[in-house]
Amino acid sequence: MGHSFTAYSHKNILATHKTTIEFTKDKELSLRGNCILGVNADFDLTELKKLIINKDKPIKNKIKIIICVGDISDEIAAELNPDFDDDKEIVIRMGEFRSKRTLGVRADKGAAHIKRELVEKLKNSKQEIKVLITDI
Repeated sequence: MGHSFTAYSHKNILATHKTTIEFTKDKELSLRGNCILGVNADFDLTELKKLIINKDKPIKNKIKIIICVGDISDEIAAELNPDFDDDKEIVIRMGEFRSKRTLGVRADKGAAHIKRELVEKLKNSKQEIKVLITDI
């Protein structure tokens, strides 16, 4: 059980933020967005919230985010923020800060910790990124 979505790479992806990862529905990215790993994301907030609050099998506490670009993938583990409620951005944080944009806290990686070979692919603006969010 999980929620998958697609995002896209961008020439300005840096992935240098030490504590945060973000996926956004925005199509453009400035060099200031150093935590962003994917743009033009097509996640569905309604479907993602169903996963979080599914009465039959809700995500209890821990989530795993799997990022795949071609044959390269990386994973992030985090604690679920049940108050996530943003239709535009998904943010994963290593720290404790929670907002409606924050899907996960206490993550084991920030953008700077993502495999560098994957990050190099993210800098090519023609790459499709597959993201799967599931419970652990």
